[in-house]
Amino acid sequence: MGLVSVLLISFCVLSISLVGTDNIVVGIPTTLDGPFKPVTVPLDKTFRGHAVDLPDTDPRVQRVVQGFEPEQISVSLSTTHDSVWISWITGDFQIGESIKPLNPKTVASVVRYGRLRFPLIHKATGYSLVYNQLYPFVGLQNYTSGIIHHVRLTGLKPNTLYHYQCGDPSIPAMSSTYYFKTMPASGPKSYPSRIAIVGDLGLTYNTTSTVDHMIGNNPDLILLVGDVCYSNLYLTNGTGADCYSCSFSQTPIHETYQPRWDFWGRYMQPVTSKIPIMVVEGNHEIEKQVENQTFVAYSSRFAFPSKESGSSSTFYYSFNAGGIHFIMLGGYIAYNKSAHQYKWLEKDLAKVDRTVTPWLVATWHPPWYSTYKAHYREAECMRTAMEDLLYQYGVDIIFNGHVHAYERSNRVYNYTLDPCGPVHITVGDGGNREKMAIAHADEPGNCPDPSTTPDEYMGGFCAFNFTSGPAAGKFCWDRQPDYSAYRESSFGHGIFEVKNETHALWTWHRNQDMYNSPGDQIYIVRQPERCPTEPKNHGRLSTYFSRVLTRRFPTSAEIKKPVAQTDETRSISALIDRSI
Repeated sequence: MGLVSVLLISFCVLSISLVGTDNIVVGIPTTLDGPFKPVTVPLDKTFRGHAVDLPDTDPRVQRVVQGFEPEQISVSLSTTHDSVWISWITGDFQIGESIKPLNPKTVASVVRYGRLRFPLIHKATGYSLVYNQLYPFVGLQNYTSGIIHHVRLTGLKPNTLYHYQCGDPSIPAMSSTYYFKTMPASGPKSYPSRIAIVGDLGLTYNTTSTVDHMIGNNPDLILLVGDVCYSNLYLTNGTGADCYSCSFSQTPIHETYQPRWDFWGRYMQPVTSKIPIMVVEGNHEIEKQVENQTFVAYSSRFAFPSKESGSSSTFYYSFNAGGIHFIMLGGYIAYNKSAHQYKWLEKDLAKVDRTVTPWLVATWHPPWYSTYKAHYREAECMRTAMEDLLYQYGVDIIFNGHVHAYERSNRVYNYTLDPCGPVHITVGDGGNREKMAIAHADEPGNCPDPSTTPDEYMGGFCAFNFTSGPAAGKFCWDRQPDYSAYRESSFGHGIFEVKNETHALWTWHRNQDMYNSPGDQIYIVRQPERCPTEPKNHGRLSTYFSRVLTRRFPTSAEIKKPVAQTDETRSISALIDRSI
């Protein structure tokens, strides 16, 4: 046998040893290896600074269509593989003190589609609308949108490429032919290849790096976890200013520059016209205007599978992507136990069949577990209202944005390391124009004043000092908390790849790295035998105690200073009190 043959056989044996079943790569750490000692990657000062917005004159944000030809085309999912939404805009926006909205009935909402590029044998129709952003002050520029169209396609086959055109064939004003691929059918062995997760994207030069890098990873689906285009960081005349914190003495109305939404839609069209994108609202989408209206642009421009998933709101909904059930929640509307959102969440979780969709992923904008000074513990009210419910039903992973940096937690519940708790991942590092979050709350002099923590839309004041563990009696830790596994200030995005019923590969990419060079990578491993989820028709207490009694807490050898267990005892007592 020649040397070349020996080397070839050795290489093949090595390759087999490195890749196990279901393409599980040996050598990449897993959550079973944790909990991990907290890691902070120092800031790379050579690649930092404020992100600069793309100017209005950039060719990528200019309107290039004529008349009522479609633009800002996007695809989004319905609840299951057999249906998607196609959205687009016809006609141009108007801005000025005096505006006249377009009549949405003047242009039809039609999509022609099929499995062949020609002929497109199927046809679907939908609905259209126009929204306004109005300011009751002399000199401010009001805005009215182009005609926004949403059409739902049904009866689609799973994991199949479809071609489509959208517009009004009677004008005629139809788009070019685009394509999308449906999700796999729900099942324990059926998953999209890659899902991109990104937050706080904006429309800056850093945004373009994030999007280019993300598309280079060839995702089947994109999740945008809030803060889309940051139009509220502008005056109505287009001058950049932090008007999220600017208001008028007579009213809490804030200025925005709504054309930034159109610029964002045009820039993103090459991506969103072929890769489905699912969005949840962030604080920069609030955009309060006349009559205390909020979230008008967000609720108008995107199509949501709210009705299909039993929701009555664009702020919370759910959908399946193969064997993954995604739950999108609203951090800036009511979420307490008497709220519509909470009651919907209870029903949605109770309907999840983990034999069909083993993976349960939740997403909303403001994180519960972030150790950065910016927005530190800002969502405590939401956490205290909803964490028990998500833990009860065994949510595997939670994705958030809001904090402009990257952070991944160890499995955690109620600030306690817990092998049955979800992994919390913050990806608010998409590239927005606001500065990168750098300071950590556990560093000397950086612990925020608890009284300044609440956001006016976050549901009140719920801050408290820790009562046990290394941070007992304090609002902040004096070192990186045990529940924080990895944190780094850098722009980037994440790729989520579910391999089978128990293993999913999470990879975070820095913008400045090469495509095959991850900044953080880990297999997130489910343990359904150790961490049972809520069975139908069983009481909440029985499942809670089952999970508490079957899990293993970290030893002192694993974590030098584990969180004390008194918090857990207090949680059980509180649960008993609420159940009596």
